[in-house]
Amino acid sequence: MAVHVQPHLVVADADGNIYDDPDLLMVCRKGAEWCLPRPDELMPLPPESELFLLPGRRAVGLNPETGETEVQEDLAVAAFAAPAHTLGAHPAYVSDANAPLLPLFAYGAVGFANGRFYICAKKVDEEQRQVFRNISRGRIEKSVKEMLRQFPKNRLIQHIMHNCVLKYDCPAARNFALGRFEAPLPTSHVCNARCVGCISQQAEDSPIKTTPQCRLGFRPTAEEVVEIMRHHASREKEKPVFSFGQGCEGEPLTEAPLLIEAVRAYRAAGGEGTINCNSNASRPEAVAELAHAGLTSLRVSMNSAREEVYLRYYRPVNYIFAQVKESIMAARERGVFVSINLLYFPGVTDTEEEIAALTNLIGSAGVSFIQLRNLNIDPDMYMELLQGISFGPSVGLHNFRKRLRKQCPWITFGYFNPYLGSKADVPAPMPGQWQPSVPAVDALSASIAEELPETEEQKENSHE
Repeated sequence: MAVHVQPHLVVADADGNIYDDPDLLMVCRKGAEWCLPRPDELMPLPPESELFLLPGRRAVGLNPETGETEVQEDLAVAAFAAPAHTLGAHPAYVSDANAPLLPLFAYGAVGFANGRFYICAKKVDEEQRQVFRNISRGRIEKSVKEMLRQFPKNRLIQHIMHNCVLKYDCPAARNFALGRFEAPLPTSHVCNARCVGCISQQAEDSPIKTTPQCRLGFRPTAEEVVEIMRHHASREKEKPVFSFGQGCEGEPLTEAPLLIEAVRAYRAAGGEGTINCNSNASRPEAVAELAHAGLTSLRVSMNSAREEVYLRYYRPVNYIFAQVKESIMAARERGVFVSINLLYFPGVTDTEEEIAALTNLIGSAGVSFIQLRNLNIDPDMYMELLQGISFGPSVGLHNFRKRLRKQCPWITFGYFNPYLGSKADVPAPMPGQWQPSVPAVDALSASIAEELPETEEQKENSHE
């Protein structure tokens, strides 16, 4: 149900103290637009979220008496939403001339009302996969010590425990240490894309000088990978998921022979569970071979289904955009469940041109699932990167999902890689079989209808 509140502006003073301004309302940003948050875009700030001060950025609020926005001397504040939540808006602010580039996080618009913080976001996945508030650090460290003792010769396990758990506090690595949910399988130290917001490696001339993580420094053997899979399956007996391709590494398809050998060996020995590959889907032939070896699901990362928008962010080195769709079709034709890891950016992803392109890709290539992940980047940097590309008005996250489902009724949304068993039931049509459910001539009128305020009955019927 929509949250009927009008949050006040949240600011931070020079000493880092965060407080609300009782005279000004929260203003949010979607792309290049400023607006008040709609009631259906607000939710209480989820547990395990964080508040960020935005240096060099002056908070902007709305004076309800004058109807004018007012720029404050105090700093703007943003919220980093807990996993499983997708942002619907960024905070509104005015940047100083010397404002530093923001680190690679996602910056949600946040306000304050009725004694609590509110954020423009939606919970898109009910699974508690990355919730650790009831798990002590001591329990995790005890599991790490046991893993290091049990597998002294497995370099990959040693790397994951020492670096990913103890140094970076990676949620996926912590889950592996605890023997639950999804086990990461990092394998690649190189990449065939130069993503602007890469969290593991930046070019020397990049304005981003620090990255949250460092890449794997060696090539593991298939035996080391399979040992991880077998050990994880022995502990997570109900829903084991194994995933190649983590944020701390390069592109896993650059190590396709290794992946194929490991998957084939695990399956040949009777290994069960969902084997997933998080990828830029740049190598269709490798995807096809992985499917034959026993891959269950392919998660394709993209910021947009429009080639021009995609290329500006991913900056491919030795592949073209058409090969991404070819890989999706190759996977779907071989019974692989395909997800899009959509790097959602409010005011861009939820615009008419973007929705039309994404709808066409989902339907024509056979995509079954959308993971609504936040694009971790300085909002100003991303908008400058896309300068000169046309985007229509933002329809909002709620209407974005409704629009996709209208054209592709099988599509579902989430945040994590789903457990699918060893062989998935794939709901998406085969490539070439999809027909749009709404005629093209009615597209504009349909989009306008989506923008109209919902009645209480409609809200109840569309509640997820």
